[in-house]
Amino acid sequence: MSMEKGQLSRARGRPGGPAPLLLQTVHEHRSEAGAVCVLKARGTVDATNAMEFSETLAEHIAQADRAGEHAVLDMTDVYLACAAAVRAVDRATGVLAFSGRALPVVQPRPHVREALRGAGLPGVRVHATMASALSTLEARRRADPRPGGTAW
Repeated sequence: MSMEKGQLSRARGRPGGPAPLLLQTVHEHRSEAGAVCVLKARGTVDATNAMEFSETLAEHIAQADRAGEHAVLDMTDVYLACAAAVRAVDRATGVLAFSGRALPVVQPRPHVREALRGAGLPGVRVHATMASALSTLEARRRADPRPGGTAW
């Protein structure tokens, strides 16, 4: 597995407030799924940074599409503090939902998983593990074998 790390975003936080939001892009090549671009998020998404998070996630999805990679969002260390945070994910994945695709979201904490499932976001598929997400990507890649096939 090869890995290339992207830059961490600016940390935004208030003293004594929620954990700052940090975003990192990791490019990997997995034998079972091909080229994968993982956006790793850590911290709190709240009303103060939900728009920035949405824009960063949308750009992550667009860049992965252009590069023929599978976009994945790793939310292992994320806390969604409000409804604006869930709407941010919905906004960013709208283009995928419109084309019948979905973004694999990996290992969200129980409250995040329930918030995403409860919102019924059509552009999101929640996975308990990275292995589960990659297995789904592999199945979709076999269904659409073109380079960068879009059967996510």
